[in-house]
Amino acid sequence: ARPLLLARAASCPARRRGPSRAEPGMAPLVLYHWTQSFSSQKVRLAIAEKALKCEEHDVNLPLSEHNEPWFMRLSSSGEVPVLIHGENIICEATQIIDYLEATFVDEGVPRLMPEEGSMYYPRVQHYRELLDSLPMDAYTHGCILHPELTVDSMIPAYATSRIRSQISNTESELKKLAEENPDLQDAYIAKQKRLKSKLLDHDNIKYLKKILDELEKVLDQVETELQRRNEETPGEELFLLNPVNISGNGKRPNLEAYYERVVKRKAFYKVLGHVNNILISAVLPTAFRVAKKRAPRVLGTTLLVSMLAGVGYLAFLCLRKRFANMVLSIRTRQNYF
Repeated sequence: ARPLLLARAASCPARRRGPSRAEPGMAPLVLYHWTQSFSSQKVRLAIAEKALKCEEHDVNLPLSEHNEPWFMRLSSSGEVPVLIHGENIICEATQIIDYLEATFVDEGVPRLMPEEGSMYYPRVQHYRELLDSLPMDAYTHGCILHPELTVDSMIPAYATSRIRSQISNTESELKKLAEENPDLQDAYIAKQKRLKSKLLDHDNIKYLKKILDELEKVLDQVETELQRRNEETPGEELFLLNPVNISGNGKRPNLEAYYERVVKRKAFYKVLGHVNNILISAVLPTAFRVAKKRAPRVLGTTLLVSMLAGVGYLAFLCLRKRFANMVLSIRTRQNYF
């Protein structure tokens, strides 16, 4: 039920439920996000589709700004995105989207979900839960740590080892921050444990192959649902996507055709611009911010940031051959059939 969604959104410490309806003079929306974050893009797409005004602030992940004390006090998990609306602080993408849907209900504000009780509501909820359960970070990090899982990989061995080193440095950084900020010690230690656990999973070939096989089955389910919906009401949209540029291989024609329609939406262009420039657009702003923040070490740090972004882009090029439809389906989320 919708009140439950608000209760979920208010479940973080020091959160308080706000108004259930958009009103003139209502407190502004403020979003802390990272432009290249999949979860952040989901929320920004939802905001754009609902045509809501929102003040956005980048939390630069390559610079570890999400680990800084001010942000950890905002979100104890230290993860983006985080939405602030008056006295409400909502963490986690799905909860944020649920909150926006339940709060901004005025006439003229587009809905992203069908009405409860409609024939489509349980189907949408099923696919939301199914797709939200996919371990996106494992797909991404795992295939970078193990480029042999991709086709025609161009990721150099030294780049993979450098990323491992960066992860190790992050663990040390979290430990130091825990010592320097006693009030956040539990949060930092918990995050350090999560990072170590994820690294073990993302470095496990058997685990990665297992989740990639499971992903294929999920993709088949989505393809079947799209076909079913096309037969029921041809031409109507099914999901609001958060995709990256992909090349279809003809295996799932309904998924590919829907993707082509989605990239033409105004909300998509507003949030992601030209998909080929997404990763490139992240490199230069980060480099300039590094230069401003750590001037004496600007050259080495900028090269490191650029290298990591480049590795991500190379991984993307490799992955889209084998997992073209994977990214499409994973980034399939909110609107309704």
